[in-house]
Amino acid sequence: MSMPEVAVIDYGMGNLLSVRRGLEHCGATVTVTADPSAILSASRVVLPGVGAFGDGMAELRRHGLDAVVREVVTRGTPLLGICLGMQMLLDESEEFGTTAGLGLIPGRVIPVPSVTTDGSPQKIPHIGWNMLILPPGQEDWKDSLLGRVMLGDAVYFVHSFMANPTDPRHRIADCLYGGVRVSAAIGRGNVLGCQFHPEKSGKVGLNVLKRFLDS
Repeated sequence: MSMPEVAVIDYGMGNLLSVRRGLEHCGATVTVTADPSAILSASRVVLPGVGAFGDGMAELRRHGLDAVVREVVTRGTPLLGICLGMQMLLDESEEFGTTAGLGLIPGRVIPVPSVTTDGSPQKIPHIGWNMLILPPGQEDWKDSLLGRVMLGDAVYFVHSFMANPTDPRHRIADCLYGGVRVSAAIGRGNVLGCQFHPEKSGKVGLNVLKRFLDS
């Protein structure tokens, strides 16, 4: 069976080469593009991102790609946001003031706490490998983006802010940082997101990308 054609959105703030290589390693045909027609004709779309939320949304709007991303979702095409790309899926962010997001998953992006649950200071940003765990009330993630991933598998994070979905059912996986629960993966219908970088997370990350290609 041929793998899907994937459009990776290029709006000037993504880790494009690593994302492209990760997807190609999984067998996908990848186009890195800002062309709306190419994005809308793809069978899968990835919204990567590194940097500040406000800058990311400004660049998406400047290129007219915010409306394109929303149209992708309306058409039912699977969409995967990575790191900043995941955060921009939500309604708004508190980073450097309040900035409106894409509004595809209800919720708000808030700072990763600078202290642990016992009051000790902790480093911000949250950088490094961390284990994936189930959110409260969730029995498994076998039918989700993480269907090829085992509980406790570790993935690679680099971020100072975290997504806080309004509906806990939109949380696929968490991790713990200083005892604080951090949304590691979220999803609502065909809209999916990873706070971690699957393209930098070795075999576990590749399994996430493979699952996305199978979705």
